[in-house]
Amino acid sequence: QVHVVETGGGLAQPGGSLRLSCTASGNLANLVAMGWYRQFPGKTRELVALVTAEGGTNYADSAKGRFSISRDSAKNILYLQMNSLKAEDTAVYFCMVSTGYLHWGQGTQVTVSS
Repeated sequence: QVHVVETGGGLAQPGGSLRLSCTASGNLANLVAMGWYRQFPGKTRELVALVTAEGGTNYADSAKGRFSISRDSAKNILYLQMNSLKAEDTAVYFCMVSTGYLHWGQGTQVTVSS
């Protein structure tokens, strides 16, 4: 059983910053990757950024240069630092933990608005 909890969403102004955190607990012995996804209303969930167990990272084009993913492997905490936020970043952000199976958090709302 793997438990995933996101924190850190909220309201930011355009050009501002937010940092999301994700804490994973449970059986993580077969961890493959952790990542952040987002979902716009009426759309399917899309990748924002991902980090593998070996430390490799992958970013969506929309996130490159603005967002940074990092992981505290000792504490199994995943972060997403989001800078230069735009209104189009407004979405529900989900943390994903892959152990071969995909485990999801409940999501956290990020709203970028003046």
